[in-house]
Amino acid sequence: MEWKILSGPEQIDQIIQESFLKPVVIFKHSTRCSISHMAKGRLERDLAPEGVDFYYLDLISYRSLSNLLSEKFSVHHESPQILLIKNGECIYDESHSGIDMQEITDEAKA
Repeated sequence: MEWKILSGPEQIDQIIQESFLKPVVIFKHSTRCSISHMAKGRLERDLAPEGVDFYYLDLISYRSLSNLLSEKFSVHHESPQILLIKNGECIYDESHSGIDMQEITDEAKA
């Protein structure tokens, strides 16, 4: 899996525009949380769906971006958390042990 780093608020508008062309996943990760490390490891071991970009947000370094994502996509902040963006909207979000690559793949193809 190839992560794109999400580190600036201007990238959110780019992600929204990109999501009209292909699904985009944002993984909100806490580097201080063992559950978050476990979820990240599971994602990296699984086969990512083709045609989907995966962004990585370090919540400890960029908490304000997480808040902006919550506001922009009307989702409650959790960590770890997956947001699937299609056509400018968050169509799926999941957290903790519910993060599953097969579900992400299924939702991205729907």
